[in-house]
Amino acid sequence: MDNPAYIGGVAIGTVIFNTMYWLFGFLRISTSGFAAQAHGANDELQEGLSLIRPFFIALLVGSIFLLLQNPIEYAAMALLNPASDVEALAIEYYQIRIWGVPVTLINYVILGWLMGLARIKVVVMIQVLMNLINIVLDIVFVNVFSWGVSGVATATLIAEVAALIIGLYVIVRGTTVTFKLLTVKQILDASALKKMLSVNQDLFIRTVCLLLVFNIFTYKSASFGTETLAANAVLLQIHYLMAYFFDGFSNASSILSGKALGSKDYSLYKKTVTISGQWAIITSILITFLYWAFSQETIGLFTNIQEVVNIAGVYSNWLLLFPISTSIGIIFYGIFTGASETAPIRKSMIFSLLSFFLIFVLVVPFFNNHGLWMAFIAFSAGRSLFLSFYIPKLNIYFSSLSKNY
Repeated sequence: MDNPAYIGGVAIGTVIFNTMYWLFGFLRISTSGFAAQAHGANDELQEGLSLIRPFFIALLVGSIFLLLQNPIEYAAMALLNPASDVEALAIEYYQIRIWGVPVTLINYVILGWLMGLARIKVVVMIQVLMNLINIVLDIVFVNVFSWGVSGVATATLIAEVAALIIGLYVIVRGTTVTFKLLTVKQILDASALKKMLSVNQDLFIRTVCLLLVFNIFTYKSASFGTETLAANAVLLQIHYLMAYFFDGFSNASSILSGKALGSKDYSLYKKTVTISGQWAIITSILITFLYWAFSQETIGLFTNIQEVVNIAGVYSNWLLLFPISTSIGIIFYGIFTGASETAPIRKSMIFSLLSFFLIFVLVVPFFNNHGLWMAFIAFSAGRSLFLSFYIPKLNIYFSSLSKNY
């Protein structure tokens, strides 16, 4: 696609779906926690229920998006306000990919459930296959058939459907859970549904807080000029790479924490907390050192525009503070989600958001982009600090379960 409008159309469409899917990413996280707890308790009935309940919620939410696809399209275009040629292509992309929303949300549930059962290799296999199918079809549809934006969207849609089919096959043929034994009464159990909806609500609020921070950060970056906006975008991409390392430990902590809760194994929980803390410190030190040593080279991987590289270099030292400030918040987030104790996550994120706003209002007017990065690091540090306040209470909760077992 040599026309910039094609690239812009795909970019605008991708923003819409990334926002949509990020908001509902809690379906994977919460499902993983409930599945891990059932797996730890060796309760096949609850293992089945931990999949079926969120499966139907994903189907319901996805269906609502399909019903509201026209208002969503209108609102998105009004908000993003792209050029007319880009808008036409973005709509073309959107109108194809919107049909994959229920599929993707169900995929989140399936992947979360398999992760909760510690089927990590299967999860990785499904995601790799989905990406490979997407890449191959992109090449065929765009380069061979010359379908343009429609080809990109269609390739993604087919890849999402393929991932769903593979996931369902794995569930049916690769697990011992018998879904035939489940009854409607069990699926619609009021207390279980209330707990699940409460967890999802807390995680949804967490995601909204994250989106607010990143959107405000990007909006304010634009006010400092195009080059500063580009430099901040590069640094944010590097920040995402750093966060991915912690996300891996967070996922592992979630599985072990859920297993410990299901089996009421306090020693496993304590071991999970201890090892998570150790890896948070070790990984923070390692990432900080690597970035300190290779910051210029890392920035150069994302842009070769010298002015952007120079501006990114001015603010790059703020990223040296990111690993140590946020590691506990991200990794211990997994421990809380694995135990389905998500109210502390919601509260800590709200407090962190308030910290961001406080620095944003008081410091940014005087220190401009340095103040903006200070607000972002304060938010990141708040995620660790405020969540750590709830760890003693979680310790008591697990300890009481173990004693009553």
